[in-house]
Amino acid sequence: MSDLKATVADTPNGGLHVEGYEKIEYDFTFVDNVFDTEKEDLAASYKKWGRCLAVMDANIFNVYGEQMQRYFDHYEIDLKVHKTMIGEKAKSIETFLEIVDSMNKFGIYRKEPVLVVGGGLVTDVAGFACASYRRNTNYIRIPTTVIGLIDASVSIKVAVNYGNYKNRLGAYHAPMKTFLDFTFLRTLPEAQIRNGFAELIKISSCADLGTFDLLDKYCEQLIGTAFGRGDGAPVEVRKAADKIEKDSIKKMLELESPNLHEIGLDRIIAYGHTWSPLHELVPDVPLRHGHAISIDMAYSATLANMRGLLNDKEHKRMLDLFSKAGLSMDHHQFDEAILEKGTQAILKTRDGLLRAAVPNPIGSCVFLNDVTNDELCTALRKHKDIMTDYPRNGEGLDAFVDASDTGYTMNPHEKVETNKKADSGLLKKIDVLNEKSTANGANGSANGANGRTNGHTNVHTNGVNGVDKLHSKTNGATTNGTNGTNSVNGHSVTNGVAHDRH
Repeated sequence: MSDLKATVADTPNGGLHVEGYEKIEYDFTFVDNVFDTEKEDLAASYKKWGRCLAVMDANIFNVYGEQMQRYFDHYEIDLKVHKTMIGEKAKSIETFLEIVDSMNKFGIYRKEPVLVVGGGLVTDVAGFACASYRRNTNYIRIPTTVIGLIDASVSIKVAVNYGNYKNRLGAYHAPMKTFLDFTFLRTLPEAQIRNGFAELIKISSCADLGTFDLLDKYCEQLIGTAFGRGDGAPVEVRKAADKIEKDSIKKMLELESPNLHEIGLDRIIAYGHTWSPLHELVPDVPLRHGHAISIDMAYSATLANMRGLLNDKEHKRMLDLFSKAGLSMDHHQFDEAILEKGTQAILKTRDGLLRAAVPNPIGSCVFLNDVTNDELCTALRKHKDIMTDYPRNGEGLDAFVDASDTGYTMNPHEKVETNKKADSGLLKKIDVLNEKSTANGANGSANGANGRTNGHTNVHTNGVNGVDKLHSKTNGATTNGTNGTNSVNGHSVTNGVAHDRH
């Protein structure tokens, strides 16, 4: 939450001058099993109000909903739920308005915090709804994915896509609190854990050697045991995971907190984000975000090695870590033409300078601004030659977006119940405010279209909301009027769905 302080003074010409600053403060609480009735951390934020409106991912609702209801019942807090399924295609004004409808129906007070539970896409859209509702409504975040926990939780950016552009409409709106519960990873598919692992390599390779060492040592075990939260995970792995999680988030906050509004453009955490915004969407089925930034990071490491900024031993160590994690280091469509297009695009974003972050050495960072196109292409050719020594020529495992990334696939995990001492009485029926508009699980729509049922209509009549000018390619399958999931080159992708947020 924030607090604005300002002074008003007369000017020599008879006018007025306003000078002020906005104090931004918000807390992070590490708590496993946040919905365990023995953990009152969350309930303490809602006791004052005696009620809670939760905007939550439908998969999380299906797995944890009953546990969540028991939790709030235990603390005599009335729970109302708005459940949603948000992929990039549904990260839209329509979905935003559906959340606003539930806020209206609930009758949210201005200072009353909305609870937002889900991955980065859910926290983005619901956070923007809170930023817009009465211009400033409080909210509390519970991220549930690796990217949400490690990366998105640090930022105060909230947004929706508009037209063909990602995050075109948004705001900077800090939550009151963020609860970080890594036990949610137990029910997250391993492919998504691997996807988020890339964000940890990003921050550690440029800013935290100690964390990089732990990632290197425990890589496969961290991914295979859901960061030590899975059944039978070794205590040693769990301790390493706890240190990695806290140190990485703290480092991200230290780097980003002075620049929450992104006024400064030399950003260490933009390592891996120089060329990936373009090549992520080049394949017919887009790359997962973690794999896209891994390609960028691995290639950037090769460029740094060519420049003498990263020695051969460290260069190989970085590439070997990507490979152990099953993350992509190359893609056959990442070529010189895409490299040049990506360079031109990022120059516009970064005010005419490349500002490419590269490790120098591992654990620290420099920015490159004087790289020629010839040098970039030479580095790419060298990189692709190196990739022939790695499995799959450097391409990753589960690298492409599938239905689990779109927000329209249901999580197969059974319900989770960890409240050992929960009341054995009958469970109160969960009150879902938008129950009628979530038929088939997708925001008032059938099979993922953004149709609305409360008086608003979908202005996109062909069912395809392209993101970053991505067009659905379906090997001959028509997309006009198709509101389902098309099979593309053997991968399942919902019309025009692009990548998760970073």
